Amino acid sequence: LDLLPAPPPTLDNFVVGDNRAALDAIEHLQPGRAIYLWGAPGVGRSHLLRALGTIPQARYFTARDDADALHAIALEETCTLKLIALDDIGQFSPEAQAALFALYNRWREVAATEQAFALLLSGDRAPLALPLREDLRTRLGWDLVFRLEALSDQDRAEALKTRAGERGLQLAPEVIHWMLTHYARDMSKLNALLDALDRYSLERQRAITLPLLRDLLATHTMTETSL
Repeated sequence: LDLLPAPPPTLDNFVVGDNRAALDAIEHLQPGRAIYLWGAPGVGRSHLLRALGTIPQARYFTARDDADALHAIALEETCTLKLIALDDIGQFSPEAQAALFALYNRWREVAATEQAFALLLSGDRAPLALPLREDLRTRLGWDLVFRLEALSDQDRAEALKTRAGERGLQLAPEVIHWMLTHYARDMSKLNALLDALDRYSLERQRAITLPLLRDLLATHTMTETSL
């Protein structure tokens, strides 16, 4: 049986929790403005950046991408992009930091023109605490800054039910409760477990139950131990 693909990140399937102000700002982000999001791993930073950074006239960058491509955007005579998303910038190399510095200068230069574009950036800590060059850290505070708060257990449960529904799955309350209390609080890890559970239930031709979940985790642990 073919598995349903994991749904791509969108603003609609982002679980808001206590982050309504940040989401509202992102939904109304216009060319010429910038937003910096920060928070611990698993709070949804990458979800939001990928949701906007992959739409038409947008570009999504991570620390793994070529710094030269980012530098080229900063220096090109006519920029056709309307939004540039830069994820986990605390991991940027010195070359990528230099490219981001040039991009910030370009963003400010064209902010009031037809070539204006928006910046959406993320990191794991507040701007001044990032391990970046000083002149770049200060630029992160030029516009809006939001700290993303972790989801409550109720928010996580709702997120798991929503993701399961998107995949056509029914999760019993005891399965969700066990995942939240015995596995991880990071939504990315919980979503990965849900995807693995979906595949495993089809492989074993068994409904998703608590015994099946425990069987999956036991099998995974035994596989890792044997490596």
